[in-house]
Amino acid sequence: MSLPTIVFLDRATIPEHIEIPRPSFQHYWREYDLTAPEQVIERLADADIVISNKVLLDQNVLEQLPQLRMIAVAATGFNNVDVDYCAKHDIAAANVRGYATRSVPEHVIAMLFALRRNLFGYHQDIAAGEWQRNKQFCFFTHPIGDVSGSTLGIIGSGTLGQATAQLATAIGMKVIFAERKGLSTCREGFLPFDTVLQTADVISLHCPLNEMTRDCVAGRELNLMKNHALLINTGRGGLVDEIALVEALQQGVIAGAGVDVFTQEPADRSHPLLANMDHLPNLILTPHVAWGSDSAIRQLVAILIANIEAFMRGEPSQRVV
Repeated sequence: MSLPTIVFLDRATIPEHIEIPRPSFQHYWREYDLTAPEQVIERLADADIVISNKVLLDQNVLEQLPQLRMIAVAATGFNNVDVDYCAKHDIAAANVRGYATRSVPEHVIAMLFALRRNLFGYHQDIAAGEWQRNKQFCFFTHPIGDVSGSTLGIIGSGTLGQATAQLATAIGMKVIFAERKGLSTCREGFLPFDTVLQTADVISLHCPLNEMTRDCVAGRELNLMKNHALLINTGRGGLVDEIALVEALQQGVIAGAGVDVFTQEPADRSHPLLANMDHLPNLILTPHVAWGSDSAIRQLVAILIANIEAFMRGEPSQRVV
């Protein structure tokens, strides 16, 4: 029996300084920094196992890869994989969960503090010479708020939502969870979606992106929020109507926003958030890195390889198919 071939299609999604352990069983390993759509089939022609973070593996691709036995997704989200096709054709698929329960909540809280205390606005003003113009030891060009004592509304009560709640509680915040949008009755421990928007001083998004949650925060929802409220999205870009968000920030409908995820990734300069970022000191953008602390990524790759080894032993491990 020949040794299994493992192909990693987008190794560059893992920082270069993070070492990826090799599976303990004998195998052939091949990796590419990035893989364009037209390169996928050629690169996987002899693959038994593929590792992919974001490379699309849809039916059109998979039906041309009869040797493929497993897809190891190097992320939690697996919307780049046609899981229905996998289920029908005996291709295993596994994702990685529970690796960023420190990294994402800390990113949320970091954005929250930076926005509430207007750190970026003050940084910009110093660079523009405002301190010299004021001619005194300090100056106040932006409001500075306290985080402790404020209310955090969380949309999405999974592992990351719960971990964010725990960290927020530790810094003195009150935490409330939103029931799913549109539901008339609430589970125990949840408040109606609109009530959370109207009550919270900060809204943090941690729900998956699907047809029920797409644009769950748009113009109507932003107008329900307090005008001193902040919106932080480390979930998925499609959860927020980005054009409506820019308008809300420009018009003072809400006080600020921190965004780590975008409908277009990578986003170009025509993207509504990037096109306006230089003019909005109350908008902080990061390039989908909330998950990416070194410790979180080391945990991710350890789980990734463990999933592959479990598959080879015939055991389920974080399987989605």
